Amino acid sequence: MTIARIALEKKVENLSIIEIGGLSSIADYIIVCSGASDRQVQAVARYILDELERQGQKPLGTEGVDEGRWALIDYGDIVVHIFHEPVREYFDLEGLWADAPRVDLEGIEDITDGGAEGCN
Repeated sequence: MTIARIALEKKVENLSIIEIGGLSSIADYIIVCSGASDRQVQAVARYILDELERQGQKPLGTEGVDEGRWALIDYGDIVVHIFHEPVREYFDLEGLWADAPRVDLEGIEDITDGGAEGCN
């Protein structure tokens, strides 16, 4: 869970990993987390991008990183959503994917793996 660990290093709130691969072809997992401010959303998004680039992983696309209300980073099998909390509540991705299983986050900081593929 490399991406989740990286996000947690920047003190994101309410991180969840949703396994959507069995329900959709857009990705295998989505990671949803919140920042306390627009600046934190921007910082978390840039930190994830920088850290994964150091590991040789480049996103397929990004949206909203400069604005900081809702940043999306698409790594193909994993799509990361970083919200400012009021925006997260409004879009309610967890409610949209209510039928999708959640990945247990207990011990996530102890998991060692590599790159964006680390959510398997």
